[in-house]
Amino acid sequence: MERTILHCDMNNFYASVECLYDPKLRGKPVAVAGDVEQRHGIVLAKNYEAKRYGVTTGHPLWRAKQLCPEIVFVPPRFDRYLQFSALAREIYSDYTDQVESFGLDECWLDVTGSTHLLGDGRTIADELRRRIKDELGITASVGVSFNKIFAKLGSDLKKPDATTVITRDNYRDVVWPLPVSDLLYVGPATTRKLQRYAIHTIGDLANAHTDFLQGLLGKIGLMLWSFADGHDISPVTNAGIHPVIKSVGNSTTTPRDLKTDDDVKITLYILCESVAERLREQNFQCDTVQIYLRYTDLWSCERQVKLDFPVCNSASVFQAAFALYQKHRLPDKAIRSLGVRACGLSLCEQIQLSFLPEISRVQRRDDLEHAVDDIRRRFGHFSIQRGIALTDRELSRLDPKADHIIHPVGFLHNG
Repeated sequence: MERTILHCDMNNFYASVECLYDPKLRGKPVAVAGDVEQRHGIVLAKNYEAKRYGVTTGHPLWRAKQLCPEIVFVPPRFDRYLQFSALAREIYSDYTDQVESFGLDECWLDVTGSTHLLGDGRTIADELRRRIKDELGITASVGVSFNKIFAKLGSDLKKPDATTVITRDNYRDVVWPLPVSDLLYVGPATTRKLQRYAIHTIGDLANAHTDFLQGLLGKIGLMLWSFADGHDISPVTNAGIHPVIKSVGNSTTTPRDLKTDDDVKITLYILCESVAERLREQNFQCDTVQIYLRYTDLWSCERQVKLDFPVCNSASVFQAAFALYQKHRLPDKAIRSLGVRACGLSLCEQIQLSFLPEISRVQRRDDLEHAVDDIRRRFGHFSIQRGIALTDRELSRLDPKADHIIHPVGFLHNG
């Protein structure tokens, strides 16, 4: 039986929610923007009025203002976006239990089993758009196809508030003339590689020889060829099923450049506490710690180290991260962004007591930080802090867990 897959994409999601809450913004060019004082001064999202002036996501605010002097910047309110995302998922659940998120504003739905009750894919898509507009006050575009890749392409083709159907009969006419960069996972670097060999459209990619693509791009070349030729068979996961967590990380652009070891320690401790708290929430421990350094000249690097045994406390994560920083830092260069990631995860349900002093010390740290977690849950993140954090209020006011931005879950993690 032919599958019926929908991809719902809520149009200009962040900006649309902000305009809904503040009617004075409607009809004006609006951009949801990061905090300039915290040096997160880029466009996170924009509405169609701003887009007409050439404003794009990722533009620095000065550039957006240069392109559109009348643009209105509003701060992001992720609690609102999470709420609207959850409300949209409630609507989707009325049609199928196979709902897979791709970020806050996008979802795939497999409605194959619902078509005999609710109508064909276009009928269901049109009803979804109507309900999102009536019940949430924002618009969505929906792609309908026989696989996930083409359904997502369909939702991108017509905006706002439109349904696009891509079938086995018309995909060569609809999809193949599109730029190859429109295909999921064909980024700028891959696009340049393909264009050097006269592969400019998705049709060119579909008609290329698989041996050539494998030689040029490896296994990814074969995957992209199958996407272009309509062979994607990846399932839409059931609602509530999450992909396997392979790492837990957090990073930040600091409010000022980090020039001393103490500056780095403050920020690093805060990030390590956030990472360790998330590990404990998921009942994980890690055996590898990775750091990310980005300097003021925008040069960046990642380094990692294997631990002697798995841990889930911030002190152990910090010791490994700070040792990496000291070993690999560039002298006389200030740091602009800093990140920490815990990898090599394993469950820590049955931890055996140990008489080895180093392991016993780690286990006592774990118990101590569980108690800190309880205090912060009751009284807030800043109710208990390390002493070093009190030496610099500007750097220590970061709450990376509460300020965490949710990015799209990778398609390949589920496919």
